[in-house]
Amino acid sequence: MILLTGATGFLGSELAMQLLQQGNSIRCTKRSSSVIPQLLVPYQAQIAWVDADMLDIFALEAALDDVTQVYHCAAWVSLKQADKQPMIRTNVTGTANLVNLCAERGIRMVHVSSIAAIGTALPGEMITENNHLEETSENDGYAISKLESEMEVWRGIAEGLDAVIVNPSLIIGPNAGTLGSGQLFETVRKGLKFYTTGTNGFVDVADVAKCMIALMNNGIQGERYIINAENINYRDITTKIAKGFGIKPPAMLAKPWMMGIAWRGAAIAAVITGKAPAIDKVAAQTASQTRNYDNAKIKKAIGIEFKPIDDTVVEVCERLKKS
Repeated sequence: MILLTGATGFLGSELAMQLLQQGNSIRCTKRSSSVIPQLLVPYQAQIAWVDADMLDIFALEAALDDVTQVYHCAAWVSLKQADKQPMIRTNVTGTANLVNLCAERGIRMVHVSSIAAIGTALPGEMITENNHLEETSENDGYAISKLESEMEVWRGIAEGLDAVIVNPSLIIGPNAGTLGSGQLFETVRKGLKFYTTGTNGFVDVADVAKCMIALMNNGIQGERYIINAENINYRDITTKIAKGFGIKPPAMLAKPWMMGIAWRGAAIAAVITGKAPAIDKVAAQTASQTRNYDNAKIKKAIGIEFKPIDDTVVEVCERLKKS
């Protein structure tokens, strides 16, 4: 039996679907309030859903009965400053609970981390799995939570856990809707006027799931892998998205000082409305940074050929135009 955490999310639902299409028996954890994603509705009869909060050790113990493999995708993601410390505690403690139980029962794990947990490289160099984030200089609560969660997995590996870690770049795909990475598409669709000078990594959600399944089944232990298809600057990606919607692409450069004004204004608006800020300080700063991620290690490990991001952008735009 295979257990998935976070199967109601964007990546988790894609992973669940691929595992089911390959004929696997899967069990998926969810919260009692979770909504089953449309992607998995046709497979309802093939999924054993269990209510198990990651902080509830007894529920996790029951969920792991007869399980031999675990894909850990569950994580709390929030830009709200008020959520920072609770998010870190929840993500780290939940991962620690799962790591301990998997180690005790000899269950193999694939843990989903993030490029947010990987450090930067020297100017002009590609970022690899050997770059490590300095927690003391990091302000992003999500990045800290992913780094410390990953550290729990490394602790488990040192204690005998059979595990591998994946660090996906920005995951895109048609089933994201307007949430998460889908916000970028929706922002461009609404008439984004500005672009930034930064560069980031992008990858199709289906490829991330494929990599996870391949790594689970090839027996590699104690390694981390950047999962990234292409490094694209924000001007190019927003232009591709605009063309997908048949609208004018952003034409004005947003300089770093302008992004500084933007995140401060968003913070004030968030305080007034009580909603998450449209952009936070970390996102504003990252938008002007060049970060190129090396995917050589995962290619060598499983021989994957990544789907062109151009193709994924077209698919996402077509889906959003129909919604």
